[in-house]
Amino acid sequence: MHAITGKTTGAAASVPFDPARFLRADDLAGFLAEALADGDHRALPIALRTAADVLGMAELARRTGLSRETLYRTLSDKGNPRLDTLGAILGAFGLRLTVAPTPRKPARAKTRALA
Repeated sequence: MHAITGKTTGAAASVPFDPARFLRADDLAGFLAEALADGDHRALPIALRTAADVLGMAELARRTGLSRETLYRTLSDKGNPRLDTLGAILGAFGLRLTVAPTPRKPARAKTRALA
């Protein structure tokens, strides 16, 4: 099962998993950071949708000044949020977007061919 989307890749799950039931406000930053670290750009809107489900879409709309329809569309699996929309949503959760350098992979040691 994918950690962010909750979708299974094999046989159908017997009980649907709802990550919103287990997500607490103090876990939100780590949850969203993990969605970004996953490398799949589609994971962030889905993770934000999970967070929105915890708060409630009407409350998120009130806090951001965006319509519920815009939020549902933006936070869908086909969503592609604009930077200002992303900033408004993160701000509603008391978070902000930051930029950090990508960790470098250790250089491989060169080996000589044995003669």
